[in-house]
Amino acid sequence: MSPLDQLMNILGKLPGLGPRSARRMVLHLLKRREGLMLPLVEALQNAAMNVKTCNICGNLGGSDPCEVCSDQRRDRSLICVVEDVADLWALERSHAFRGLYHVLGGTLSALEGIRPADLRIDQLLDRLRGGEVKEVILALNATVEGQTTAHYVAEKLEETGVSLSKLAHGLPVGGELDYLDDGTLTAALKARR
Repeated sequence: MSPLDQLMNILGKLPGLGPRSARRMVLHLLKRREGLMLPLVEALQNAAMNVKTCNICGNLGGSDPCEVCSDQRRDRSLICVVEDVADLWALERSHAFRGLYHVLGGTLSALEGIRPADLRIDQLLDRLRGGEVKEVILALNATVEGQTTAHYVAEKLEETGVSLSKLAHGLPVGGELDYLDDGTLTAALKARR
């Protein structure tokens, strides 16, 4: 396989990219070898060698524990449980949450063979045993798998005595009723206040 085909094949496996997008990216990178391609290679090598998984929350970053867990200004009585690192980063972008996080590493799925032991649920329970955490916020996606996982985690947390809450579901800011699906409208009506 030629170097071009190999690069296009690898890039084509990235989420949101297909063969045509990968081909366009390769051509763009090759046209800008010095200014874009070589710095990208260096950044990829640096990330491969230096990005660590936080042994406390599961976040990715340059240190272990991560920058969030190391920040003493965070409210240590709150833990927000998310499915994966992308969800943690989305919440961090909002600047709306100043507590700590816990990344489960996925959701329960009988079809994909993902069991409770495959997720970081036991690590969450270990974090709650210290008594410092007063509330756990379940911020799992509103999918069947996400809600199944939330229900399972909620059952496991009952024995800890920690307060449990979950994100509200419903109308997005700026959303128009005509464009929303039935599930979102139903959730919005049930969660009205």
